[in-house]
Amino acid sequence: MDYTVTLTDTEKKCMDYVTSNIDEWITNAAQNRANIAKQEILAANTEYCNKNSIAIAVGEDAQVTQAFSVGAVTKA
Repeated sequence: MDYTVTLTDTEKKCMDYVTSNIDEWITNAAQNRANIAKQEILAANTEYCNKNSIAIAVGEDAQVTQAFSVGAVTKA
């Protein structure tokens, strides 16, 4: 998915100070945060399924989907 981020001129200058590629930096930050969330979701799904004697789906994508489907996690 593509998302658009709008920075003010000052914010852009500040980002130029910390990185030579703002788009790459933002993408990396979002992907790393998503990975942290995925690990939390997988753990919550495993705990929920074990507690409720539900077979755990095969594969991480399926387990993330399952976690939302069974209510082990919800959207923020």
